[in-house]
Amino acid sequence: MTEKHGHMQTTTDPMDIGRAQALAASLGDMTPIAVGDPLPPFAHHIYFWDAQPPSALGRDGHPAKGGFIPDLGLPRRMWAAGKLTFHRPLLAGIRAEKTSFIEGITRKTGRSGPLAFVRVRHDIKQRQTLALTEYQDLVYREDQPQAQPAPPMAATDEDHSETVHFDSTLLFRYSALTFNGHRIHYDETYAREVEGYDGLVVHGPLLAHLLMGLAQRQLGELTTFSYRATAPLMHHETATLCWKDGRAWVRGEGGRQCMIAEAS
Repeated sequence: MTEKHGHMQTTTDPMDIGRAQALAASLGDMTPIAVGDPLPPFAHHIYFWDAQPPSALGRDGHPAKGGFIPDLGLPRRMWAAGKLTFHRPLLAGIRAEKTSFIEGITRKTGRSGPLAFVRVRHDIKQRQTLALTEYQDLVYREDQPQAQPAPPMAATDEDHSETVHFDSTLLFRYSALTFNGHRIHYDETYAREVEGYDGLVVHGPLLAHLLMGLAQRQLGELTTFSYRATAPLMHHETATLCWKDGRAWVRGEGGRQCMIAEAS
C-alpha cells in the first residue's frame, strides 16, 4: 500500500569550506579546498543539518518521528537506497538551498515482519540553479524482526578494487560531520543489545560516498549514481570497493555483498 504525503521542508546552508576540509581529512585526503571549488559528489550530506534539542530526539538518537517523517509505529530505521542526478557541481563556500518532499510511503510485510518504506526527494539549488536531485529510500521495521535473511554474496569479477578500513573514530567523525545522531554508529552497547548488530554499523551514506569517489576516479564527473544497501558492514571489518563497467559494489568480510551501485 502506498500513501501519498504532501510533507515539504526547505533549509539553507552556507556550505562552509571548513566542514568540507574536515570531511576530506577524516577520509585521509589533505588536498586544500577553497571557496568556489567543486565539492565531492556526496559531500552535501555534511550540510543542511536538522539540529533538534534532546527533547525532540527518539530512542535511537534520530529526530523523533511525527515531524517531517510521520510516525509509522515502527521504531527501527535503516537507509535502504538512493539515486542522484548531478545537474552541475555543488561549490564550496557558496550558499545553497535544499527543498525536501516526502513522495510516498509504502507498507509491506516481509520475512522480517512489517515494513514501511519512505521515499524522500531533495532538490538542491545554488545561485538559483538546480544542482542536484536526490532520492532517498528509508525503511522502518519492528524492534525484533521475525527472521534475518542470509546476506547475498558479492561478485568477484571486478576490473578494479580498493581496500578500505573503518574504526570507531572514523564513524564518530562522520556522524559528527553529518549531524547524524543514530546510536548504531557510535554506541556499541546500544547497537548490539537494542538493534542486534555485531558492532558499530558503518553508515550507508559513507559507503555510498566512497563508491561515488571510486566511480568518479573511473569515469570523471558523474551524471547519475544509484545505490542499494544489501547487508550491514561493521566498524571492525575491512571492505573492498569494487568496480566493473559502470557498476560498483562493497564486498565485506566473508565475501558478502554490502552495497551495490550503478554510475554514469
